[in-house]
Amino acid sequence: MAKTILIAEDSASMRQLISFTLKGAGYDVIESEDGKDALSKVNGAQIDMVISDLNMPAMDGIELLKQLRTDAKFKFTPIVMLTTESQASKVVEAKLAGVSGWIIKPFDPEKLIETVKKFVK
Repeated sequence: MAKTILIAEDSASMRQLISFTLKGAGYDVIESEDGKDALSKVNGAQIDMVISDLNMPAMDGIELLKQLRTDAKFKFTPIVMLTTESQASKVVEAKLAGVSGWIIKPFDPEKLIETVKKFVK
């Protein structure tokens, strides 16, 4: 059975690129346009990993991360930030909130798949 990855990304073109890359590697993908939308889509779904942008409207990636980590179901779910943000303070804030990894955009599709494979067996 394919593993399911939730994508939280406000850019439609970036969301499509991530989704295309993951689907091409055999993963099921649930797409959302921001953190709030992502939270509405996890209810009852089996999510094996979350890939989130940091800067999004309605709810940013760090707030999404914090919200997911308060739910026992997502306490150990891998959550990776895929963002243009490389500011040390943001990385530290995400680490304190429980982020599993950090990928800087633009990303190499092969590196994205390598990262996913490290977290999702």
